[in-house]
Amino acid sequence: MRRKVLTVEDNQNVYRLQGLSCTNCAAKFEKNIREIDTVDDVQLNFGASKITVHGEATIEQLERAGAFDGIKVYPERQRTPENNVPFWKKRENITAGIALILIIAGYMLSFQIGEKSPLTIGTFGLAILIGGYDLFKEGFKNLTKLRFDMKTLMTIAIIGAVIIGEWSEGAVVVFLFALSEALEGYSMDKARNSIRSLMDIAPNRAIIRRGNETIEMDVEDVRIGDVMLIKPGQKIAMDGEVTGGQTSVNQAAITGESIPVHKVPGDEVFAGTLNEEGFLEVSVTKRAEDTTIAKIIHLVEEAQAEKAPSQQFVDRFAKYYTPAIMLVAVLTAIIPPLFFGGAWSEWVYSGLAVLVVGCPCALVISTPVAIVTAIGNAARKGVLIKGGIHLEETGRLKVVAFDKTGTLTEGRPEVTDVVQLSGMTEEEVIGIAAAIESFSQHPLAAAISRKAATNKLTPIKAEGFKSITGMGAEATVNGAKYYIGSPALFEGVIDIPETVLDRIAGMQSEGKTVMLLGTDQELHGLVAAADTVRKGSAAIIRKLHKIGIKKTVMLTGDNQATGKTIGRQLGVSETKAELLPQDKLDAIKALKKEHGNVAMVGDGVNDAPALATSSVGIAMGGAGTDTAIETADIALMADDLDKLPYTMELSRKTLSIIRQNVVFALGLKVLALLLVIPGWLTLWIAIFADMGATLLVVLNSLRLIRTKYSE
Repeated sequence: MRRKVLTVEDNQNVYRLQGLSCTNCAAKFEKNIREIDTVDDVQLNFGASKITVHGEATIEQLERAGAFDGIKVYPERQRTPENNVPFWKKRENITAGIALILIIAGYMLSFQIGEKSPLTIGTFGLAILIGGYDLFKEGFKNLTKLRFDMKTLMTIAIIGAVIIGEWSEGAVVVFLFALSEALEGYSMDKARNSIRSLMDIAPNRAIIRRGNETIEMDVEDVRIGDVMLIKPGQKIAMDGEVTGGQTSVNQAAITGESIPVHKVPGDEVFAGTLNEEGFLEVSVTKRAEDTTIAKIIHLVEEAQAEKAPSQQFVDRFAKYYTPAIMLVAVLTAIIPPLFFGGAWSEWVYSGLAVLVVGCPCALVISTPVAIVTAIGNAARKGVLIKGGIHLEETGRLKVVAFDKTGTLTEGRPEVTDVVQLSGMTEEEVIGIAAAIESFSQHPLAAAISRKAATNKLTPIKAEGFKSITGMGAEATVNGAKYYIGSPALFEGVIDIPETVLDRIAGMQSEGKTVMLLGTDQELHGLVAAADTVRKGSAAIIRKLHKIGIKKTVMLTGDNQATGKTIGRQLGVSETKAELLPQDKLDAIKALKKEHGNVAMVGDGVNDAPALATSSVGIAMGGAGTDTAIETADIALMADDLDKLPYTMELSRKTLSIIRQNVVFALGLKVLALLLVIPGWLTLWIAIFADMGATLLVVLNSLRLIRTKYSE
C-alpha cells in the first residue's frame, strides 16, 4: 500500500516523541490523536519515535492524547532533551519495586501465619493494587470498549486469579509484567539511540561572516552563500564548498571512513564532519534541512518505519493469534469442568494461565527491534539502508553484479608502463610527453601529467601545440618538434620495428591504451595507460565469496580483452564486456531469472536502470551525490566498496536473528501451553514464559548493535 503523497497545501507538522514505550501504546496514542476533531490524519513511526500530524493540533493536545504513557512531544527541529532519569527512579519502576517488597513480605507471612490469613491476603492485594495501578487503569478502559490488547488480557488474568483465591500468583504476575514492560521500553530506547546519535552529529549553531560582521547563529537561519568560519577542532555545521584555507577533515560520521580527508579550496565538506587542523572558510551550499546528514537522518527514519516482509507477516499472524489464544483460554476453562467433571477453580486457573502465556508481546517486537537496531548501526558506519525490505533482500543475495568503471576501478586512466626506445631516459620521455600534454584536456593527457608530478619532474616548456584529431598532438620542445599519440599517428612516417609492434599488441591485449612519443625521424618512447583496479577491490571480491556470495559478475562497456584482463585481476566469477546501458539491464534480468536475488553495485547515475531492476541496488559515493542516495536501495556513503561485505554480513545476521526471535517468541509459549495437559501450567510459569520470550527477543536483537566491520 503506497503512502499518501503530500503536497504543499497539506497542513502537516512533524514531532519527535519521548517516552513512547511499546507497540500497543503507540497504536493507542495514534488512535487518540485521530479522535481530535481538527486532525485529518496521522502517521506514527514507532522505530524513530516520531509522528506526522495532518491538520491542526497543539502540543498540549498531543501530550494529553499520550498522557496514559507519559509521552512528551517536541517539534521536529527541536532536539529532544536527554532522558537521564535513572532506571530505578522512574515512577513505574518504583511502584514495581514496592510491589516486589510486598510480595516478599506476603510470602514470609504465608509461611508464618498461613496463606489464608487476612493479613497475608491484604499484603498480596496491596502489591497487586500498587504494582498494577497503571495496568488496571488501561485494562478496565479497554474492557469497556471491548479492545483486547495485552493489558486487557493481563487485567482479566489477574482479576480471575483474585476471584479464585490465587492472590500470591496474581501479585507475582503484576510484578513480572511490569518488569517485562520495563525491558521492552529499555530495548527500544537502546535501538533508538542510533537515531539520536545521528541527530547529535551536526552542531546547532554556526559562525557566519556576512560583510564585515561575524555572528554566531542557529543553523536554521543560515542562508545559501553565507561564509561559514570553522576553527581547528570544530565540527562543520553545514554542507558547503571550501573557499579559503586547507585542512584534514574527519568524515567518519558521514562516510564511515576512519582516515581523514585533505580538503583544499573547491572541495566539498559535509555537516557533522570534524575539522582537525587548519582554519577553514566555507561557502554554504545547502540549507540545514537539505544537508547530507539531514537527508541520512530522514531516510533512516523512513526506513525504520517501513515494515519488512517478515514484520508484515508477524503483524498479520498476531492479528489472528490474539483472538485464537483468547478462544483457547475460554475452552480450557470451561470444557473440562462441563464435559469431563474437572474442578472449575482448577481449570479456570489454567485458562487464566493460557491467557497470560499467550500475550503476543514478544512476537510483535521480534522483528521491529532487530530492523531498527540494524539500520541504525549501518547508518553510523556509513551505510544507508532505505528500508527493512532491502535489509532482508540483501541478506538473501546469491549474486552481486558490479559496474566496472569507477566502481571496481578508479574510473580514470593511470600510466602503467614507460618504455625507452632510444637513448632517452624514462624521465625524459615522461617530461617531454607531459610538456606536450599540458595543453590538452584529454584523460590520457591528465594521466601523463599526474605521472610527471608523482615522479617530481621539473616542468619543461612546450611551444606551438597542435591537436591532431583522434590521433594525438604535436609541439616543439627544446627546439625540436615532437609527436605523441596512437601508433596510427606514426604509420607511414616511421618504420616501427616488429618488436615494438609486438609489444604494443601485447599491452593492448591487456586492456592498455598505448601512446608513442617521437619525432618524424625517430621513436623515443612508448607510454601505456589503463584504468587501474581500485586498491582493495580484489580483496573485497574474495571476501564476498568467502561469506557466501555464489557468483560475482563485472559488467563493462570496454572491449573483451580489457574486460577479461581486469576481471582476472579482480577474481570475479564472470565478466560481461562491450555492454551498452540497455545490455547491462538485460544482463541483470538474465541473472535474476537464473539465480533469483541479484544486487547491482554502481555509481547511481549511469547505472540507474540496472540499479532499479536488480533485487537490491547499491550505489557508491552517496556522500557526494544526491542521485546515489535517491536511486539506490542502499548507499555506501564513502566512494569505495570497503563496507560492502559488512553490509552483507549485517543483513544476513539480521535475517538470522529475526528467525531466531520468532522461534523464541512462539517456541517458549508452545512449551508453556503444553504444560496445560498435565495441569502443570501456573500463572507465574506463564508470565515467566512470556517475559522470558520478550527478554530473549530483546537481548538477541541488541546483539546487532555490536556488529562491526571485519577487516
